[in-house]
Amino acid sequence: MGFYINAGNENFKEALNSQIFVDKSLIIQKLCGLMNTKQKFVCVSRPRRFGKTTVRDLMVAYFSKGCDSYELLKNLKIAKKPCFKENLNKFNVISIDLGAIFSTSRNKNEILSNLYTKLRKDFRKEFTDVEFDDNDSIAEIIAEIYDQTKKQFIIIIDEYDVLIRERVNETLLKEYLELLNSLFKNNELSPAIAFAYLTGILPIIRDKVQSKLNVFKESTMLQPFGLEEYFGFTKNEVKILCKEYKMSFKECEKWYDGYKIGNIDIYNPNSVVLAIMAGEFTNYWQKTGSYEAVSDYIKLDYDGIKSDVVDMLTGKEISVNVNNFRNLLSEINTKDDVFTYLIHLGYLNYNKTTNLCRIPNKEIKEEWYSALERADNFTKIIDMIKDSNKLLYYTQRCDTERVAAALDEAHLAISNPKNYNNEASLQTAIRLAYFTASSKYTIIQELTTGYGFADVAFIPLDKKDPAIIIELKYDKDADTAIKQIKNKNYPAVLENYLDNLLLVGINYDKETKIHKCVIEKYQK
Repeated sequence: MGFYINAGNENFKEALNSQIFVDKSLIIQKLCGLMNTKQKFVCVSRPRRFGKTTVRDLMVAYFSKGCDSYELLKNLKIAKKPCFKENLNKFNVISIDLGAIFSTSRNKNEILSNLYTKLRKDFRKEFTDVEFDDNDSIAEIIAEIYDQTKKQFIIIIDEYDVLIRERVNETLLKEYLELLNSLFKNNELSPAIAFAYLTGILPIIRDKVQSKLNVFKESTMLQPFGLEEYFGFTKNEVKILCKEYKMSFKECEKWYDGYKIGNIDIYNPNSVVLAIMAGEFTNYWQKTGSYEAVSDYIKLDYDGIKSDVVDMLTGKEISVNVNNFRNLLSEINTKDDVFTYLIHLGYLNYNKTTNLCRIPNKEIKEEWYSALERADNFTKIIDMIKDSNKLLYYTQRCDTERVAAALDEAHLAISNPKNYNNEASLQTAIRLAYFTASSKYTIIQELTTGYGFADVAFIPLDKKDPAIIIELKYDKDADTAIKQIKNKNYPAVLENYLDNLLLVGINYDKETKIHKCVIEKYQK
């Protein structure tokens, strides 16, 4: 058993011994079906802590000749499938964690030469009867071993994209891509490789003509290739965990759901596990993410990123073109590039049907908030968010003057001279001004009633708090807004809250740029 070649099953054994283990072993059946076909090269890109490494450890435990994993795997779902014994521990497996190698390398420029040295040492240890020269490439060594033994290889590279994400020098990156090219776009070597599996955060680089690795079938946040259920937890898996550990599924959903990948709702698995183990729903993403991933790009404000980010913070979805990003950080030049990159990192979720993206859940919204605190051009917006508790307090106490003054400031903070009088700008300002209300209320835009649509409705999570209906007017008066709420009987849709309901009418004067507010307690 070598360090990189034909490793044992110890890593997956640790996963099985963990307090919380969700069985994703049926992915083996999927992957076995691709072996020795034109689709035998698979690249899976997902955000950090979405289960990619656990699948890698499962694959090593299942395929590697360096261990006997029957007893370890016999109780998993895959053991009930006909293919289970067919490929169990029958392949030479090369498994490389490039991220770990990179992080521990003192001289980053020598990372590949050190890797080659260790691989050659492993080859000599594992294949004592096969001779090869020190100058032979890795591809040549694999070809020679296969030629003499007729035993195929499975190649697994975890965090294959680390050199791209870390923006190493062009010479090193070129050498690395040539290595991958020699392994996976080599017709002479192809019979020696039964299957190859790359994992990373970013999809494969797309050059100006075609990718050097276009032989790979990719499973991404945008196109999962039928592998969506194996990376992250499904809704049913989370329901089972919440029931077992007596935790609120609805609260878990609010914090960690929001990723629609393919046709399946996916939850952040790392955060769900940590929440259950700690017995507390809170933000666990910050222990694995990076503020700079967001703040470094949004501060550039390509094509109006700032206004779109504000809209997304208030729950809106934003149009994005994900087709032009070439998966190179050095070539992020547009708003669409930025948002596509953040989709792959997990900071946004993308709806393929509508071509819209949004902030997926409460945990990630907190990450955005933390990142925006580090972006100079969001200072006023952050200050407004910090003050949003006060606005809710003033509203609940019918302090109309302070509510109107707060809306003046909010509208100014998120607007520019071109869109200040835009109705959408005012709606965004109001949603952002009440930012922290989402912790106490379910906020519904354009709530359908029997006689029209209420602009904004706040439904309290605790009935001690008042329900709130807000109606907006432009160049009229706040009393007219209140009259519309009553005349169209908007309160009827909140019949369970009529004993504690506030009616809020807001008017914006486009000439004076001043807001007026009227607040009434609903009378049956």
